[in-house]
Amino acid sequence: MAIRTTNTSRTKAERVQSADQNDTEHADFSFSDVVQAYHDCRRHKRNTPTAINFEQHLERNLILLYERLKDGSYAPGKSICFVVTKPKAREVWAADFGDRVVHHLLYNKIAPRFYARFIADSCACIPGRGTLYAAQRLESKIRSITQNWQHPAHYLKCDLANFFVSIDKRILEIQLAKQVHESFWLKLANTILWHDPRKNYDMRGDTALIDRVPTHKRLTNQPSHLGLPIGNLSSQFFANVFLNDLDQYVKHQVKSKHYIRYVDDFILLHESTEWLNHAHVDIAIWLPANLRVTLNDSKTILQPIDRGVDFVGHVIKPWHTVTRKRTLNQAIDRLQRVQDKDLHTVANSYLGLLRQSNSSHKHRAKLAKVALKRGLSVDKNLTKTFKKKASPT
Repeated sequence: MAIRTTNTSRTKAERVQSADQNDTEHADFSFSDVVQAYHDCRRHKRNTPTAINFEQHLERNLILLYERLKDGSYAPGKSICFVVTKPKAREVWAADFGDRVVHHLLYNKIAPRFYARFIADSCACIPGRGTLYAAQRLESKIRSITQNWQHPAHYLKCDLANFFVSIDKRILEIQLAKQVHESFWLKLANTILWHDPRKNYDMRGDTALIDRVPTHKRLTNQPSHLGLPIGNLSSQFFANVFLNDLDQYVKHQVKSKHYIRYVDDFILLHESTEWLNHAHVDIAIWLPANLRVTLNDSKTILQPIDRGVDFVGHVIKPWHTVTRKRTLNQAIDRLQRVQDKDLHTVANSYLGLLRQSNSSHKHRAKLAKVALKRGLSVDKNLTKTFKKKASPT
């Protein structure tokens, strides 16, 4: 849906500017920036109830949001909480659509300065650095350290315990302040950071599912200074800011030449298991002392690379990669259960995911069989599906 800004709307926005010129210059964004943030936000949230409600009076809501941000009266609204069960049970917190627009506005303004300081091996919620980037970069590092699979090497894979609910906002606030020097943007970042969705939210879906989420992993059970709500762009971005200190420590203090991180999962490569064990100890000591988070010992893995490295849904093995079995099983299960109206989209999405692994033909064949049974057509290369044309009556 295209946004058409009328002369009346522009005049109203300009009146806000003239009301307090100093404040407007300090809050260096325009109404068009809010519109851009809206377009960024709606890409994947267009059909949600809050998005539909927001778009019913789109121009009015955007102008109101702009005015509240400009005059300092903006405050986050009600959130929605629900529980997802795959791959494991966890709380998801969805901010109101208007608040999501604000998250994108802040992200568009301050994210580039942080990304300029991130290492190239920090992935997730960074343009061009998704799961495929992470898998390919790790494979490149493996080929480098093993000299194209000719020499043995080992990997240390670590995971942070209860990461999102353990993030200390007090530390994150200091990290943000080091890079955000404009008072307006810093204040807005802290407003989003310290907003407690537990004080104003609706519980959606099957409320009984909350019992399947371990108590220590519920945001609702954390003190106010701990935890970010899973499900918002701001939380994903803040998580990368938070863990940038870890990236810098591993690269420059531990001096790991081959290191990569995707959210809270990270891998170090080395020829020596002794070196990796020492690195593990150093990191395990540094994390609680500096970020007040800990490693999940039950998910720490140290083993030879040639056994296969499981990372971001891919298993990297000598000369080929395959999709994780759990991912394949989830894809088949989803395709068997999805509603007819979403079948074509979901099937192509999973085939696209499987194509990222260079030895995925057998897995794509299994998925194609499910698609064929559900009435879709599949191309001979098993790369995409088509809806069958309706028979003429």
